[in-house]
Amino acid sequence: MLPLKLFSCIEAYLSNLFFQCHLMQKKKERYDQIGLHYNHTRQADPYLVERLFHHLNPQKGSQYLDIGCGTGNYTIALHRKGGAFTGVDPSEEMLKKARLQCDSIEWKQGKAEALPLEDNTADGIIASLTLHHWTDLNDGFRELSRVLKPGGRIVIFTSTPEQMQGYWLNSYFPKMLEDSMVQMPAYAVVEGAMNQGGFEVVRTEKYFVQPDLKDLFLYSGKHRPALYFDPKVRQGISSFSALANAAEVKKGLTRLERDIDSGEIEEVMARYRNDRGDYLFINGEKSSTQEKR
Repeated sequence: MLPLKLFSCIEAYLSNLFFQCHLMQKKKERYDQIGLHYNHTRQADPYLVERLFHHLNPQKGSQYLDIGCGTGNYTIALHRKGGAFTGVDPSEEMLKKARLQCDSIEWKQGKAEALPLEDNTADGIIASLTLHHWTDLNDGFRELSRVLKPGGRIVIFTSTPEQMQGYWLNSYFPKMLEDSMVQMPAYAVVEGAMNQGGFEVVRTEKYFVQPDLKDLFLYSGKHRPALYFDPKVRQGISSFSALANAAEVKKGLTRLERDIDSGEIEEVMARYRNDRGDYLFINGEKSSTQEKR
């Protein structure tokens, strides 16, 4: 018979393993559910495509990775501007839509912490609005470093809890935003995980949501609050579709409608104006000596 202490250790290990598998399955189900109407509301925004392309600076003959590519809207837009891309996402539902849109890009199912790619095969990486879905930032950046060539670039587009505190959505959906901020890693945490993975942050750039934004993510309604009344828009936003309480959403939308009709929304929006930026580009480079460490 196994010693009691060893048996307890094995039991704890198996319990944790089961929990991690269950968590991964729930995340996969969430990605698949979000993916149902994703292409209707989450189109590649021309300005964001231009900034991603500028920061990545893809070169002819090089290979690039889009991690957390979703239905591939940005992958395809960047590919058409001039770059060979591979798209990786944990949701097969989203990848099916990506394959239907473009068959000249290689689409692979996988996640940041376990990429289906060989070592040193990517010249650059983009990671747009995906960090908050990762299970472990340290593991994710170590894995990205493994597949990225020394000296390669990574371009991240994300938001930080500090920036999200400046969203007027806090006034209408406080618990949802609180939960979203808990899920969203702070800048210092991201930079620390990048450093652990062998990346150096070389540049950051604030992004302020524009009124003509085509990609309807969380704060896309900054200047167009009525967007949030559309259930398809909310379905494509993980905070609404996965974190929000139905009662809070109903109450918040009722109040939002009332404030739009009365004009009160303008005062609410004015109270939240700030210079922190709504989202953030983080540019990093893998150390050219990383393989020797």
